[in-house]
Amino acid sequence: MIGYLIEQELSNLLQGKAIATLLTQTRVDPKDPAFSRPTKPIGPIYDEATARRISAARGWRIARDGTAWRRVVPSPAPIELLEARVIALLVDREVAVICAGGGGIPVIERPDGSLAGVGAVVDKDFASALLARQLKAELLLMLTDVDAVNLGYGTPAARAIRRATPSDLAAEDFPAGSMGPKIAAAKEFALGTGRPAAIGRLDDALQIVRGEQVTWIDVPGPAEDRPRER
Repeated sequence: MIGYLIEQELSNLLQGKAIATLLTQTRVDPKDPAFSRPTKPIGPIYDEATARRISAARGWRIARDGTAWRRVVPSPAPIELLEARVIALLVDREVAVICAGGGGIPVIERPDGSLAGVGAVVDKDFASALLARQLKAELLLMLTDVDAVNLGYGTPAARAIRRATPSDLAAEDFPAGSMGPKIAAAKEFALGTGRPAAIGRLDDALQIVRGEQVTWIDVPGPAEDRPRER
């Protein structure tokens, strides 16, 4: 549904541009430790009594989410986006592809090589970083609702990080439920490819590509030793 909405809006804005929404399967490891520790809240909220009744009836794992209760499922690490080759073919034909929605549909490979879906949610930032690596993208761009990554976010001492290496950010602690996965995915992409990742506001996408209004995370080249702005 979200793919449909994005495709329609982009088509209205970019009339004449070829745009396609593609369901994307994300292969995960059936032995991933995440399957024994479900942590990802999904679906509606319940009061405790209702949550426990539904959990007993359906075999769900439940957990507190703020003041309410929700179903929780595993969040295994993505190994491969199975439609990456198809996405690459479309991109080569100048098609804008909307894909890997919600991290992609998690699947496992059976011993006979066939695929089966599993009840899980793949982190969308890690899936995006993996897809960018599979496509050999020049830049991983993660758009959000803040203009840059901030140290001390929400406090009077908040300070934007404009440029950093993965090692610069190693000692920083970012919230697991918000900026943490984006930072981890950006570091993973930069270290795995030697190419930059950027995090910034959706409305600033063009400026971000130009290196403005953004947190830019990359790895210096062998002969590069420029200072980093923090």
